[in-house]
Amino acid sequence: MRQRVMRALVLVALCGAAAAVADTPPASSLLTKTTSCLASGDGYLRAHLAGAINANIDWPNSGTHCEGESRDKPPGVRLSFQRTAGGAPNLLLVFGLTGVRAGKPAHEVGANLTVIVQGKSRIYGTLGDTRCTVDSLTQRALTGAGAGAGAYRVEARGFCTQPAHAIRGDGDVLVSTFEFAGLVNYESQDK
Repeated sequence: MRQRVMRALVLVALCGAAAAVADTPPASSLLTKTTSCLASGDGYLRAHLAGAINANIDWPNSGTHCEGESRDKPPGVRLSFQRTAGGAPNLLLVFGLTGVRAGKPAHEVGANLTVIVQGKSRIYGTLGDTRCTVDSLTQRALTGAGAGAGAYRVEARGFCTQPAHAIRGDGDVLVSTFEFAGLVNYESQDK
């Protein structure tokens, strides 16, 4: 019963996110050719997807938009990655990592993963952080122009043992491996 209630709550939240995504202008109007993940030039996302979406993602810093923030419930961080327009399929990947704190390394961290196919009303989610794990995570404070207080480069490597199920659309997507380096801004957590 508890799992059904949790799943229903997650579905409501994801459907709200889906509506927001559907109302968002196309990625081509949001991202430009000068988009880059990290000002330092060393951001990236690599992942292997199989099932309803078959893709080997190898997104370098240039042309990849990434952002991240701390979250309170459950405590941790949320990072998102997407490419500039023109990618096939046009994906947005969102990683919710439980228990990650500013500047601290982490191992065996639970990860909630959402995969959104933009413009197609297809959303896949693990519906919790028990299906994916981050093996290792390191953080480095960012300094310099545009870094801001509380900005960190977060690098992580992990895997999923079970697929993300369709929230909208059909089928399942297994993200067997993933690794990324992106931005997390803890500034809001510090206030």
